[in-house]
Amino acid sequence: MNEKRSIVSWAFYDWANSAFATTVMAGFFPLFFNQYWADPTSPTRSVMYLGWANSAASIVVALLAPFLGAVADRGTAKKKFLLLFAFLGIVMTGGLWFVAQGMWKFAALLYVLATVGFSGGNIFYDALLPGVASEKKVDFVSSLGFAMGYIGGGLLFAINVVMFLKPELFGIPDGATAIKLSFLSVAIWWAVFSIPIFLFVKEPPLENAVPLKKAFTLGWQQLVETFHHIRHLRVVGLFLLAYWLYIDGVDTIVRMAVSYGDSLGFDSAILITALLITQFVAFFWSLAYSRIANKIGVKTAILVAIGAYCVITLLGYFMNQSWHFLVLAVGIGLFQGGIQALSRSLYTRIIPKKKSAEFFGFYNMLGKFASVIGPVLVGTIGYLANSQRTGILSLLILFFLGGYLLVKVNIAEGEMMAKKYLAE
Repeated sequence: MNEKRSIVSWAFYDWANSAFATTVMAGFFPLFFNQYWADPTSPTRSVMYLGWANSAASIVVALLAPFLGAVADRGTAKKKFLLLFAFLGIVMTGGLWFVAQGMWKFAALLYVLATVGFSGGNIFYDALLPGVASEKKVDFVSSLGFAMGYIGGGLLFAINVVMFLKPELFGIPDGATAIKLSFLSVAIWWAVFSIPIFLFVKEPPLENAVPLKKAFTLGWQQLVETFHHIRHLRVVGLFLLAYWLYIDGVDTIVRMAVSYGDSLGFDSAILITALLITQFVAFFWSLAYSRIANKIGVKTAILVAIGAYCVITLLGYFMNQSWHFLVLAVGIGLFQGGIQALSRSLYTRIIPKKKSAEFFGFYNMLGKFASVIGPVLVGTIGYLANSQRTGILSLLILFFLGGYLLVKVNIAEGEMMAKKYLAE
């Protein structure tokens, strides 16, 4: 009973913070940034600004991730750091309500800080997974978290979309006010549904735990050791390199899709509807994809998803009708949850369990460093070429290289090396 409650409570944090990923990061912020805070007469420049903001947040998290992971492992502080970053994200998201029209720099600053809170919290959320789920259940539980995120974030996003399209139903004066209220609703949703993980998920016990203050000192030393560990855990290093490349394309599509569609002149209602489609398709398929992985293997399932993203990227380059965007939204929903959940569960299998936060710090670091490249690449190339289509096509090389390296990852060898590491 306690195990089930712990699993559900852990997954509910995905339900909580995914509201930020949907309503803010993927949905209304790019749209509002282009049309309200930045320069609506220059969509390619606005996309470039947004790309820079996403990259700035990614750099901060990438630099902090491995150090914070090491500190958390030393001081049994995973939940404390999760609370700290969640609080930062919640407050900064709520602060978007106060940003006036044309103040794109202030909006970008709050967005960067909120994204740091969102991404930083996920380091410690992910690191709690090995203590919540057994090896037999880890694929399912990881997928459950993403599924809960898609349905939870999708439900609030659906309400926010109705607020935006029909503000009079809620007594809201206009669409701009509705979007600002949506940002407030995300902050409240995130705060309320984060409560279960702090109440019902236990901090994994450690034999050599130290006080938090001392953990900061030891964290630097452990950070250096982690480089040494990864260098010797060859399979982990190879997977991280592959992940760094292919997840760049995934994250960039998630963060820049609406901004890209807006720059092509697609109607805002179509773009928002497409995001809703992605959320609810992804909810069902993130669970179904874990079953597919059980039959064809985790690595093969990820490779299939990478191939699908190559096709989606190529079709995105040629799309010129609004319904094309809707079709691609379905395609993204079919594979987005699967590639994220299975990458996380595969990584959990090949790392030493007693250093989960430390290794997940590197996992998230590489993911965030990848997110530095993607948005800047799409935004800057699109601006210089005066065509966002040119920028989006550059993502193909990341998927190709990531898939090629993933083929060389030997999961069985990785699991054996992780167990041998624990025995030493």
